[in-house]
Amino acid sequence: MTSLPADAIVADGYIGRIPVRNLWLLMLYASDLFRARGTGKVGLEESPDNLPDLVAEILAHAVETRQRRRLSLGYQPRTAVQSRVRGRIDVITTERHQLLLRGRIACRFDDLTIDTPLNRFVRAALESISRIVWRKDLAHRCRSLANGMKSMGVSGHAPTRAEISALRYGRCDASDRSMVAAARLALDLSLPTEAAGANILSLPDREVTWVRRLFEKAVGGFYDVVLSSVGWDVRCGAPLGWQIEEQTMGINEILPTMRTDVVLDHAESGRRIVIDTKFTSIVTTGWYRDETLRSAYIYQIYSYLRSQVGGGDPRADRASGLLLHPSIGGMVDEAVVIQGHGIRFATIDLGGSASEVRAQLLHCVDQGAALT
Repeated sequence: MTSLPADAIVADGYIGRIPVRNLWLLMLYASDLFRARGTGKVGLEESPDNLPDLVAEILAHAVETRQRRRLSLGYQPRTAVQSRVRGRIDVITTERHQLLLRGRIACRFDDLTIDTPLNRFVRAALESISRIVWRKDLAHRCRSLANGMKSMGVSGHAPTRAEISALRYGRCDASDRSMVAAARLALDLSLPTEAAGANILSLPDREVTWVRRLFEKAVGGFYDVVLSSVGWDVRCGAPLGWQIEEQTMGINEILPTMRTDVVLDHAESGRRIVIDTKFTSIVTTGWYRDETLRSAYIYQIYSYLRSQVGGGDPRADRASGLLLHPSIGGMVDEAVVIQGHGIRFATIDLGGSASEVRAQLLHCVDQGAALT
């Protein structure tokens, strides 16, 4: 998931005008750890305020289990001056420094090491979350595991998120997935807090952009875990194709693509719900009314629905849409049918408890809900 800027905290439980009781719940829903553990594992979702301790427990247990079987090794590219050829010869470096005259040669080779990006990432997560957990014994446990990894040869240079995202798991290290999922969430949790502190986010646009992406990913992650077990197919970031009948040669280079936030398909009932999330107020000031729905968002969800009609998919022909916003001041839950497509406009109270947020998300896709 996208990381919060390192110089940020959330003050007074608000992002702009939007109340957020606890960002940790959204981060949980958006995390790989929530998907990996599923709804059958209790404790995480029910206690978002204790989430750092719960995630630290999971991470510490995963690291201890992995250490008993030895941490994963990996090949890392290295360049070194050797007394014999190893790997490939670095001809330019060898000639530039006249190494052959001294009986030396510059080589490029892959070295099998425990100091891999994955292990450095996990060590950084242990050190990071040890600073925010409530329990002193758990903090000591995380620090001890981090120091243990250091003594094994894992350096303190943490890899970037891009390097971690590029990791590919082989058959032998597939068990590292849950450990890395816990490490990702542990590092994310250590950044935002609703408590007063010395660091204040000075760029509101960065803050809102980060939370907007978090809200989108959290909604997709929640539905993926909760609805997949009851017959729904959940696709996040699904592209939609234009039903083109004729085109000029260069149109593909400039025609924008359509990409939805979340698409829910239910095979048994033949239902499809196209969800678009927005981290703004659901209404705005109108020309002739005090409040009106944002027209651009209506056009967008309408395009998602109508552009797919007639393409041979019965679910697309009668698909419904859901525009999902956080609530500001009051809750909204209204719907309309336009050309056979139900479009619903709903808000989620992010200032509520975890159970309230969960209930509201489920209500939005309830088969008994009005018009959708």
